[in-house]
Amino acid sequence: MRIAPERKDFPDAWYNVVPDLTFPAPNMRSPSGYRLSPHDLEPFVPDELIKQELEQKERQIKIPKPLQEYYSDWRPTALHRAERLEKELGTPAKIFFKLEGVTSYTYEANTAVAQAYYAREQGVKRLVTGTGNGEWGVSLAMATNVFNLDSSVYMVRSSYEEKPHGRYVMEVLDTEVIPSPSDKTATGRQQLEQDPNSPGSLGLALSAAFEDASHDVDTKFAWGTVMNHVLLHQTVIGLEAKRQMRRAGGRPDILISAVGGGSAFGGLIFPFYKDLLGKARFIAVEAAEYPSLTKGKYGYDFGDSQGLAPMIKMYTLGRGYMPPKMRAGGMRYHGMSPLISALYREKQIEARAYTQHEALGAAVTFARAEGVIPAPESAYAVKAVIDEAIACRENRERKNILCVISANSNLDIEAFHEFVDGSDTSVGEYSESASQAALSDLPSVDENDE
Repeated sequence: MRIAPERKDFPDAWYNVVPDLTFPAPNMRSPSGYRLSPHDLEPFVPDELIKQELEQKERQIKIPKPLQEYYSDWRPTALHRAERLEKELGTPAKIFFKLEGVTSYTYEANTAVAQAYYAREQGVKRLVTGTGNGEWGVSLAMATNVFNLDSSVYMVRSSYEEKPHGRYVMEVLDTEVIPSPSDKTATGRQQLEQDPNSPGSLGLALSAAFEDASHDVDTKFAWGTVMNHVLLHQTVIGLEAKRQMRRAGGRPDILISAVGGGSAFGGLIFPFYKDLLGKARFIAVEAAEYPSLTKGKYGYDFGDSQGLAPMIKMYTLGRGYMPPKMRAGGMRYHGMSPLISALYREKQIEARAYTQHEALGAAVTFARAEGVIPAPESAYAVKAVIDEAIACRENRERKNILCVISANSNLDIEAFHEFVDGSDTSVGEYSESASQAALSDLPSVDENDE
């Protein structure tokens, strides 16, 4: 069942959760270890985004009218009820999913257009970023075209070579796509010297992009996840969902999203946080191959692999951890959003991890019932949804489950085909010893001046 979107579902302001947190939000640090100031971000980020990143008091951040008009090309997105999946599972639970990415615009576009808009307003000529499976890169490519900016994207090499559809779309959109690691940057050359066959990681791609941006005053860096201003822009998802759930006749008891860096999860749950904390469960679902929340260490680490980005207080596997290959390239990041990490530290959200095999199996079940093939990243959320629905069946509980799902916009159909025919060998395993080695290199930070 589709709960049709109405124009009034789309908000005129983003929601900043920081003033409503029940604990102090963690501070970020400059790469040298000092408390982060606007000056530290100015070489890389447009001024208005710096204000949003550091905002502690204002709950409502107005969305500029030109941005509202552009958002209207694809927002609000529809809320769906998965009635056929409910019937197949025999559950009394009601399963709702906020479906992102059925057009060319995935949920990453929510922040891509905002960052491109503010960059243009400041006179920036070019944006550069790193991407995993390509969806973020595609979103930025579309946004920079709209606002007449150039763009370059460093794409994790394993995805660049094995999941080329996203790369093809970016190239069609006239974006420069560079595999990471590559010999274009000192970051890439250093990694290739250590491992000529390196599959790359999102942290490494971000380092290359930071290095690139640092060499050109007309270029700024665009974050696709992790940072506070990115999660702020994503709150359009949850703000729409709140209004749509009211029309559907209920409030969510369980909210679920996959997490790589945490932007979709934050975008979904933040607007519900103040009203539902202690009344509903918030479940972040990560890949067992890259379990930063469930197996990482909480502390300061760099946002990229080479220590060029700010230090973030987060759950991390260590910036030097090189993850195994996996289909969900957008989840191959060593850390987690500082806000999501703090919520987990405070036991206000739950976290769980599934293997790629478990996630793809759940996604196939969902696709056969609902006719929507989720992106490999969203497959992890679907697995948690099914498990919670089965638990409701076993406990005879009528609960409302709400999740966010990104459609398979980059057509990574090979992942599901190989899963169905049993030929998928694309995934490795999490290495605790490699993570511990990476964690031994965490930066030393004096936290007494928090």
